[in-house]
Amino acid sequence: MTRSVTARVPAKVNVQLAVGGLRPDGFHDLANVFLAVGLYDEVTATPADELRITVSGADAHAVPLDRTNLAARAALALAARHGIEPRVQLHIAKDIPVAGGMAGGSADAAGALVACDALWGTAAPRTELLEICAELGSDVPFSLVGGAALGRGRGELLTPLQTGSTFHWVFAVAEGGLSTPDVYRECDRLRAADGQGATVADVPDPEPSPALLEALRTGDARALAAAVTNDLQPAALSLRPALAATLSAGTSAGALAALVSGSGPTCAFLAEDAEAAASVAKGLAASGTCRAVRVATGPAPGAAVVGA
Repeated sequence: MTRSVTARVPAKVNVQLAVGGLRPDGFHDLANVFLAVGLYDEVTATPADELRITVSGADAHAVPLDRTNLAARAALALAARHGIEPRVQLHIAKDIPVAGGMAGGSADAAGALVACDALWGTAAPRTELLEICAELGSDVPFSLVGGAALGRGRGELLTPLQTGSTFHWVFAVAEGGLSTPDVYRECDRLRAADGQGATVADVPDPEPSPALLEALRTGDARALAAAVTNDLQPAALSLRPALAATLSAGTSAGALAALVSGSGPTCAFLAEDAEAAASVAKGLAASGTCRAVRVATGPAPGAAVVGA
């Protein structure tokens, strides 16, 4: 019987995304406070005659099936390091919104790494897996680690953070996606148009909010709500003005805080407890301002094998 390995990997929400100026290499320095939340993709690795990608679940049609897929690139990178042929089928069962600012593609890459490492018996140390993750993309290392963490550099340099409680979230999924590079370009354009400048010489170095880190540590949802920020939100709203109505609907339904998740267009709402989250979800669903509504808690664990 053919052996398969399945890894489960969570979505993320950025409770703080502070974006520095445009660097000469085209990237931005970040102070990115990640929180993993309990919406999961599953990646199943099965021996095959060549590398193949299949996808099921929500928005599967929007996921590339060639070697541009981050999960495929993860398998190729691990195989190359260990001198083996990447003969594997990767099946991605999607439950994280696609191109929604919740790191679904990054999650799939981390899941593929964990699943292929177990399938091939490469026994790669954690440091090696994190190196590969950082090569693949800024959000991929956090998808591997999970929990809560501060990301510096492009977001890939992680410091784990303590959380004192479970936080309750509601996510409003928008129609279509937003391109992360497009949102960063719009952020730069808006900054330049405002006269403040958009380069590293113009924008202060991004720093995490002490109040936000303390709210995470103590598990204080109201204090966290007062501290959440996303420097990409004005750009996301500029490219997708309809998101303003979604944010307003969630606030009107009782959310403690409302923000665009990462580069969007998914909107995230922090609720006081499970009952309040259910009420916010009901209000958003009735508002007609989003395609779907999801409820989840965080922190959630990072990529891990759940079946073999």
